Amino acid sequence: MPQEGFGKLCFHRDPAPGSVVKGQVIVTRTLGRSSPGRSTILRLYSSTQVDSKTGKGKLSNGAHLKHGKNTKHGKIKTKTYRVTFNLEADFGTPGAVVVKNGNKSEFHLKYVSLLVSEDRSIQFDCNSWVYPFKKTKIERLFFVNTSYLPAHTPSALRNLRREELQSLRGDGRGERKPWDRIYDYDYYNDLGEPDKGLDHVRPVLGGTMTHPYPRRIRTGRPLSEIDGVTEKRHKLINLDFYVPPDERFNPVKLSEFITNAVQAVVHFVIPEVGSLLQGDITNFKSFDQLTKDLYSKKDQQEKRQPSAFEGVIMEKLKPLIPEEIYKEVASKIKEHPVKFPVPQVIASDDDAWRTDEEFAREMLAGLNPTMIKRLEVFPPVGRGGKQSSITASHVEGQLEGLTIIQAMEQKRIFILDHHDYLMPYLRRINAQGICVYASRTLLFLKKDGTLKLLVIELTSPEDDEKKETSRVFLPSIQGSEGAALWQLAKAQVAVNDSGYHQLISHWLFTHATVEPFIIATRRQLSSMHPIYKLLDPHFKDTMHINSLARSVLLNAGGILEKTMFPDKYAMELSSSIYDDWSFEDQALPQDLIKRGLAIENPGSPSGVSLLIEDYPYAVDGLEVWTAIKTWVANFCAHFYHDNAAVIDDEELQLWWREVRHVGHGDKGVDEDDGWPPLNTVPDLTQVLTTLIWTASALHAAVNFGQYAYAGFPPNRPTRCRKYIPSEGTPQFAEFIKDPDRYFFDMLPDRFTTTLGVALIEVLSGHAGDEVYLGQRTSAGWTDDGEVLRLFEEFGESLRKVGRRIEERNKDAKLKNRKGPAKVPYTLLYPDTSNVGGEKGVTGKGIPNSVSI
Repeated sequence: MPQEGFGKLCFHRDPAPGSVVKGQVIVTRTLGRSSPGRSTILRLYSSTQVDSKTGKGKLSNGAHLKHGKNTKHGKIKTKTYRVTFNLEADFGTPGAVVVKNGNKSEFHLKYVSLLVSEDRSIQFDCNSWVYPFKKTKIERLFFVNTSYLPAHTPSALRNLRREELQSLRGDGRGERKPWDRIYDYDYYNDLGEPDKGLDHVRPVLGGTMTHPYPRRIRTGRPLSEIDGVTEKRHKLINLDFYVPPDERFNPVKLSEFITNAVQAVVHFVIPEVGSLLQGDITNFKSFDQLTKDLYSKKDQQEKRQPSAFEGVIMEKLKPLIPEEIYKEVASKIKEHPVKFPVPQVIASDDDAWRTDEEFAREMLAGLNPTMIKRLEVFPPVGRGGKQSSITASHVEGQLEGLTIIQAMEQKRIFILDHHDYLMPYLRRINAQGICVYASRTLLFLKKDGTLKLLVIELTSPEDDEKKETSRVFLPSIQGSEGAALWQLAKAQVAVNDSGYHQLISHWLFTHATVEPFIIATRRQLSSMHPIYKLLDPHFKDTMHINSLARSVLLNAGGILEKTMFPDKYAMELSSSIYDDWSFEDQALPQDLIKRGLAIENPGSPSGVSLLIEDYPYAVDGLEVWTAIKTWVANFCAHFYHDNAAVIDDEELQLWWREVRHVGHGDKGVDEDDGWPPLNTVPDLTQVLTTLIWTASALHAAVNFGQYAYAGFPPNRPTRCRKYIPSEGTPQFAEFIKDPDRYFFDMLPDRFTTTLGVALIEVLSGHAGDEVYLGQRTSAGWTDDGEVLRLFEEFGESLRKVGRRIEERNKDAKLKNRKGPAKVPYTLLYPDTSNVGGEKGVTGKGIPNSVSI
């Protein structure tokens, strides 16, 4: 496995005509492998002088790496080499560097810097793996950090620019090898394992009207002999899937990620398996037992030796993960606390999560704040014209003296609707032994700015597929029988919302929809293109995390199917919802308008005004959106001086065409399908702002709050094993006898609960190498001083957003900022204080990309 590396080539005097130029290169020391040394050769391409024979820039003589010296760059072990170039008198200005790795193993090169005078340097931002020439049969090319629109590319670099893009596209054939830098598209045909039997068969997602889906990176693995369409899997823990080298986690992050995951398995899941095998538990029996067994405060966490049972598990894991990672996992096992940290939702008050106020507040400031919408028709009407069972008599008397019609005219009635998309799947889902309903929840906006729960409708399909049965639940006085039933009804709503959050708001609307944009960017935009440089940090690690998700989370029998209520229909259900997805609606202002939570206001910085003024996700989000859009607008205006420049940008237009026709090819290409045109600078600004918002802030809002709220499973249960009992039944008598026990018997068993908590703890944490919005890993990512100035303004605007968020969280009048559970809303706090920031479960910070 390659070690993380860092490269720097520094010339110490002007590359004068005919001079001998000396410098240094810093590369990786790969563990257990030979160092690059003299086997690595660097050459420079001129950007000003064309070789008449090749039509490319003049190529310098090769320079070998010499005199290796062990060094360190931060915590990373590196090796520094000297290098000498002999430049011909007519060479001109360097515009590209080409690297030939004659070594047996790969290394990572961060950047090359040429000091051409005392006050001027030329930099090549590499950040790339350089594989042995024996494997790639091609040298690695890196362009200077100057951005060029295609038509403005120096003639000496045009052919190089064109050839580099062509090499990245490949020919769409064969199985990809680790050293391939090939970006191509494929369907989601790697979720099932038909060779294991019918229960592991899953439909291919993408390419059909029945199961539309975004595309993923093509790996080209062999297909199953059973169905001829599903890719085979090589291992139980599949870490050898193809991801283009530059899209992979660096080894430090990969080690950290797997360490966290395996520690979760060893310390939390495995003991539960042991207890389950011994037959002494099937479920948590009470809230007290759950909190006692799962959580411990920091001052109660103790070090201890792994048990013999855990030692057996570690031995079984040993052949499944790389040796370096296994050693790190084993060394850290002893230091890891036995139990989970206490989730924020119960940290201040054990019972606040039970209140209707907290339940409603989390629709505005919890981990899924993008689902609630304003009710426009009463009673609610579903697809096909089916009318809800909710009547005016159910809600009137709870509306501060208003009738339902008056409340709707004042735009104060809202709905959390998990009905229409779920009903076509409900019968099949429940046939798996799951007991869930489709739900509608109505809420009323009170004068104090908080939401009041009015009514919950739970619906089940009848034997006749065209008919359905509904039960309506109303809030009742705490401590009564009705209050306990109301708690069960809220749990069923939370189950619906948890599944939608994980599958749709999180996975589909961020992870899956962004991947085609990454592939198209690598295939159609040169690394010299300004839009490539703008977007590149927002794609960090996304492709790798998506591949990991398909390997162990989303696959047949994977963790998501085991913990979320849609079970084996999870990904198929997400496909049906993608059918209604629109890129245009992913823009936050447009999304809020579509959900009836905002109205257009040209005088507002974001262009909209909110109907719920204390809507933490929207208030903070609109400020972040505005900061992103201002930065993108200034960036685009710097390179595109008129609309004609956008239309004439061949690479940009091919990129946009490929995103729509191929990457999201199942969604059509017309404006009516949610694809805006790309003919003007404002068009381009809107498209890029929407993409950056989705990859950064939207993902942060729906990902990093998971442990705070769902780390306590009763607050966000993920599936149910019992229906809500009806009066006069034996189940109702059981429920009356012990409502809390019935509640736990309705929720997932102990093992599934613990598995889910272990998963979301891993997903909720920031990596140690995280780079946040408004930050870059290298100060020299561009040599354009004006762009750097604009980027600094962007960072400062985000710092101001952070300060305003802190002020709002201190304002007692804004009741939705913390609520009864006293969890401050910080998920859209940018955290631009320093590169990397805090790691772990912090509940704040907006990473540049979908990186976890």
